[in-house]
Amino acid sequence: MEVTQALLNAQSIDGTVRKHAEESLRQFQEQNLPGFLVSLSGELASEDKPVDSRKLAGLILKNALDAKDENRKRELVQRWLSLDSAAKAQVKACLLQTLSSLVLEARSTATQVVAKIAGIELPQKQWPELIGSLLSNIHQVPAHVKQATLETLGYLCEEVSHEVVDQDQVNKILTAVVQGMNSSEKNNDVRLAATRALYNALGFAQANFSNDMEREYIMRVVCETTMSPEVKIRQTAFECLVSIAAMYYVKLAPYIQDIYNITAKAVRGDEESVALQAIEFWSTICDEETDILEEYVGDTTGDSDIPCFYFIKQALPALVPLLLETLLKQEEDQDLDEGAWNIAMAGGTCLGLVARTTGDDIVPLVMPFIEENITKQDWRQREAATYAFGSILEGPSPDKLVPLVNHALPFMLSALVKDPSNHVKDTTAWTLGRMFEFLHSSIVGTPIINEGNAQQIITVLLQSMKDVPNVAEKACGALYFLAQGYEDVGLTSPITPFFQEIVQSLLTVTHREDATESRLRTAAYETLNEVVRCSTDETAPLVLQLVAVIMMELHKCLEAQNLSSDEREKQSELTGLLCGCLQVIIQKLGSSEPTKYVFLQYADQIMGLFIRVFACRNATAHEEAMLAIGALAYAIGPDFAKYLPEFYQFLEADLQNFEDYQVCAVTVGVVGDICRALEDKILPYCDGIMTQLLKNLSSDNLHRSVKPPLFSCIGDIALAIGDNFNKYLTYAMNTLQIAAEMYAHTSGFDLEMTEYINNLRNGILEAYSGIFQGFKNSSKTQFLIPYASHILHFLDSIYMEKDMDDVVMKTAIGVLGDLADTLGSNAASLIQQSLSSRDFLNECLTSDDHMIKESAKWAKLAISRAISV
Repeated sequence: MEVTQALLNAQSIDGTVRKHAEESLRQFQEQNLPGFLVSLSGELASEDKPVDSRKLAGLILKNALDAKDENRKRELVQRWLSLDSAAKAQVKACLLQTLSSLVLEARSTATQVVAKIAGIELPQKQWPELIGSLLSNIHQVPAHVKQATLETLGYLCEEVSHEVVDQDQVNKILTAVVQGMNSSEKNNDVRLAATRALYNALGFAQANFSNDMEREYIMRVVCETTMSPEVKIRQTAFECLVSIAAMYYVKLAPYIQDIYNITAKAVRGDEESVALQAIEFWSTICDEETDILEEYVGDTTGDSDIPCFYFIKQALPALVPLLLETLLKQEEDQDLDEGAWNIAMAGGTCLGLVARTTGDDIVPLVMPFIEENITKQDWRQREAATYAFGSILEGPSPDKLVPLVNHALPFMLSALVKDPSNHVKDTTAWTLGRMFEFLHSSIVGTPIINEGNAQQIITVLLQSMKDVPNVAEKACGALYFLAQGYEDVGLTSPITPFFQEIVQSLLTVTHREDATESRLRTAAYETLNEVVRCSTDETAPLVLQLVAVIMMELHKCLEAQNLSSDEREKQSELTGLLCGCLQVIIQKLGSSEPTKYVFLQYADQIMGLFIRVFACRNATAHEEAMLAIGALAYAIGPDFAKYLPEFYQFLEADLQNFEDYQVCAVTVGVVGDICRALEDKILPYCDGIMTQLLKNLSSDNLHRSVKPPLFSCIGDIALAIGDNFNKYLTYAMNTLQIAAEMYAHTSGFDLEMTEYINNLRNGILEAYSGIFQGFKNSSKTQFLIPYASHILHFLDSIYMEKDMDDVVMKTAIGVLGDLADTLGSNAASLIQQSLSSRDFLNECLTSDDHMIKESAKWAKLAISRAISV
């Protein structure tokens, strides 16, 4: 087929022409994939072809190798690897040829496609000559070839893991990249490509950063590059510094003074994009030092793996004034744009991180700035002073902060109502929220809210909730933390007298014409939920009155007809918020018998409303309705069974909802809630549920985050129906056994994957635990005996791996106890032979974690009983 014309037609504004061309290309791909890919690479490489057809050819090539969806990506990788080697060689030759093209768009696309193929082939020990041939290009004279090659090396480092490239090649790549960054390189495109390539290659440079001379050279060139005349190059060089701060913190001491000077100059006088990265460097150092210090405190030996150099503490006298200057660089409309990010916001965020890192030491450095600016004529100065105060409220000790907050509170309350600037009011409400979040709770000795000021605080916040949306939203946030501080207050709360007024004001906010601006309606409902959640028994009658109000709101919302797509979107969001509110009310009223009894008169109506929510096709609304139904089932108990004939179809549909996988995950959790509520009354529905759960577990198309709760849910069902689970036992145990073998080992995985595997292990163990407990004291326990050996082997394997987190450890030792408790003498000899019953048990018995220790004591008792019989 004539590929050029098809590619051009596929971009036509005429729909019919476009559709026909897309169909032709699809057929070509399906009928002759090698020929299709060779044609596209030839198109991309040919200087005679139009730019538009070359660009699209490159894009289709790239999409033939990679996809966002993990399963699709795996398919494409396998498809490429199984292609005829001659066709692959031809495609790769064309791509490398395209790197010399005079057309920027063609070169740029080719750099990405080469890297995608490298990402597939290098781990398979294929295309070994690639890096050598790229490096030989660097010495070619034309700058555009050099630029494209450096860009390719950068993308390549992004695509492949550093274990795949040997150190000799890493050294050569870094040498080429750092030389390309050098000020002696006169072409800015080359310097920019080299600097971006270094950013991607830093993960490969561990050995080089451990070598003093090599590190010195890299750091010198990076620091010099931050002074390039070109903005994009300076910005990228600072991005490299940020990345170095995260990856090589321990190597920074010799350079920190120079870096401070460079970053201070950029923050004070460079373009915003550069200044933001300069601030980000210090934010990253804060993150690193906070992590080290937290690990140090959490480590009982007081011996952290990584030393803390206290860079932030040493830099405080210079760094804090620098950050305070940035707070005065606000933008006029920043409060109205949710995604706004500028120097003032970055500086305030960094100041907050500095406060978390250094604690009390920051306070005397910030207070003079606040006192000097808080009453100035210019709104910028008042806002900056307020922002500075709000930023340092997390980190320093309550002893240091409470006197300052008590002194500032009356002024802040007055400013929230009277300041003429919306900017100042917005930041004041945010700062009050921070005061209540960090300094108002039962653990703080001197309360900042007392009988003397509670009424004034609440009156001001409620008045502020009538202000413009962005200020009202922050006032809701402050009230949220005010309510949260009284969560553990006991029988009576200082806000009880104002409960009705608070609830009424929040409901009024939800009805504002402009409630969809600045997340205002969402904030009002979140605050209402928190006020209800933290309320005391005294206000239970008022919470009961709220049930009918929220039900009526949900009814009206579901009745709305003839909506535009925008209105429907808002209606779905409101439906979700109302379901979420009902969930909190159900949990609150269901937690004590007197209120539960009265509340249950509404159960039929509420359930009817939830059922109607499933008619609207919105994932968030489904999720919230499901969670609320889980809470309702828990509150009602076995009587919830009467709703299942109508509700089951929606439960099943959402278990099959792979696309909105969060809905699927929530539904799996709700199945567990219903099992706990109904116990063996769930039995008539178990065939359908178990079939779907096992189907979901074997599917490659379901998002991986849903798998751990799916395993746990099998345990919930087994626990609910007892030895009736026997009919599913073979299928369930086979599935669990395959999964246990797959996830027993984690060697070679990164931290994120190890964490995920621990979640899976915990789900598998919870399934085993539910099955053993469900069969306890049953005449059918002998059906479990054949599986004991495998389960003990799984426990031994994960113990040997030494990478269990505390949650898995507690569940694992619990399973050992459950196995001994249920099988008794039938498993005695197997238990005695297992590592778990000795070494693992002893380790758990001496754990610092109280829950693990308690589980281990119980397991030891169960094992003793089993062995002594």
